[in-house]
Amino acid sequence: MAFEELLEDPVIQKYLHELVGPKGMPVAAAPPDGEVTDEELAEELGLELNDVRRALFILYENDLASYRRLRDEDSGWLTYLWTFEYDKIPEQLEEEMHRLLAALEDRREYERNHEFYLCENCGIRFEFGEGMEFGFECPQCGSDLEALENTRLVESMDRRIDELRDELNVETASVEV
Repeated sequence: MAFEELLEDPVIQKYLHELVGPKGMPVAAAPPDGEVTDEELAEELGLELNDVRRALFILYENDLASYRRLRDEDSGWLTYLWTFEYDKIPEQLEEEMHRLLAALEDRREYERNHEFYLCENCGIRFEFGEGMEFGFECPQCGSDLEALENTRLVESMDRRIDELRDELNVETASVEV
């Protein structure tokens, strides 16, 4: 996938937005070719320098940007030259999907192996043991707790797990990341 196509992909845009947030998105969405300083980016994009630096650091922490330092021989000041490395995004998204799959499989097993009760007034869900502790009465409002059928939730998880497995070409139920 070409660099420009990569940035046009809505999934990748969402991923970048989740990482850097709305203030950092202009930095993440328009990476320059070659090296750039944080000051140049701030000026070019009309952003606060701290917002640019925060976004760059987040990208750096996620292996999507790197920098090299130059020391001005006269002043001793350090200048950081940043380079964006978005070629790793597809691999990182796949790792995220594997983590999501494992978490969904764990959650589905939890849902399958527990009995739940609900306070319909407060919307609070209790495991059987908690419900029993409270005499099957809501500790918030005193209403009776009703047995909660979570079959639709488990079925929805099953569908999402199957979709993720298909997308990741994963056959087995246990996924190691």
